[in-house]
Amino acid sequence: MNSTIELLAPRYDIAWYPWAVQYFFMIAVSYASLWLAAPALIFGKKAWLPTARLALIACVSTTLVAPVALLADLHQPLRFWHFYAYANTHSWMSIGSVVLPLYLISVLGFAWLAWRPALQAQQQAAGFSGLIAKWLSMGSGSTPKVLVAIVGLAALLLSSGIMLYTGAELAIVKARPLWNTIWLPPMLVATGFIAAAGLVLVLNRVSGICSSATTRQMLYVLLAFCALAGLIALSWLLDGLNAHVGSVAAALESVRYSPSWRSTALWGGITGVALFASIVFLVTRSAKRQPALFAWAWLLGLVAIHMGWMFRWVVLMDVQHVARNSAGFHHYGIPAGSSGILGIVGTFGLWLAAILLIDLLLPWRQAQQGGQLSANDQDASRAPLTANKGAPSHG
Repeated sequence: MNSTIELLAPRYDIAWYPWAVQYFFMIAVSYASLWLAAPALIFGKKAWLPTARLALIACVSTTLVAPVALLADLHQPLRFWHFYAYANTHSWMSIGSVVLPLYLISVLGFAWLAWRPALQAQQQAAGFSGLIAKWLSMGSGSTPKVLVAIVGLAALLLSSGIMLYTGAELAIVKARPLWNTIWLPPMLVATGFIAAAGLVLVLNRVSGICSSATTRQMLYVLLAFCALAGLIALSWLLDGLNAHVGSVAAALESVRYSPSWRSTALWGGITGVALFASIVFLVTRSAKRQPALFAWAWLLGLVAIHMGWMFRWVVLMDVQHVARNSAGFHHYGIPAGSSGILGIVGTFGLWLAAILLIDLLLPWRQAQQGGQLSANDQDASRAPLTANKGAPSHG
């Protein structure tokens, strides 16, 4: 008897859109920037103060924008209240819905305490900036350093919760072997620090601060976390090659015959090695040559930001191309609308608007660990941010 068997594979829409990439990227830059601000603003390391000021504005701006991207990824943003009305302690997303608002509040409180002395010094300024300073500084009382440290430590603790839940909510998905691995959460953290350090390098350049100490510190941070990311990637690969069962072995098997995944792995490896080698070249130059070379370090910062964002794109979007219930790979074309290119550009536009508003209204360049501003900082806080622009004075 002759018979025909038909196999029908249903079409599945992707579960997470580029909004999720934006959220995972922004929140990673947020918590990593907070840790980069901690040495000076929490633990009082004066040598890190220029870096901390740049890192804090990066932290606050990305912390404000990340939840917007997360709400957009819910597809129906107004249903966020379901997380609280139907709480589930076994769901990492549900846990994250509690940790994220607490983290947001702690970061804003920490930033306010760090900026408050400069706001108080700016109260007598004319115009809108003085009015904003009077309103935000909430009085003329001093800002205790111990209070700054306590709120900062609380923010660091909650940031650890963000690291844990954002990594765990991917790693627990057994249906996706490329997600279901213990190596993914630490890799998300490592690439988050790479992107944050890169952003600080870029802000150091575009803000006009151009601190050589900040450049040197961020290059060493990049060096450490590039090495860590490479070690994690190598461990993940060896785990899959040496194991015949397990999520890593299944992940490698699922992309074994995909030219696009081979090119992605090649791109990631070459970019990482090139970034690491470039940093080693910069930090090993003689003291006389370093200042000239450091002027171009912001380009490495752009590469680092690119690495952090593209890693999340590969993990969150490209992994969804791998079919779960049939053979082969599913094609995904990025739409032009709000669920695609417009959403990506719009999120970065919103972040740019946030950082420009902070630059316009808040004296972030004078952030410090409580107490009172020095005379030099008071003069700088009263001066407009564009005071250093224009033609130089000659006599």
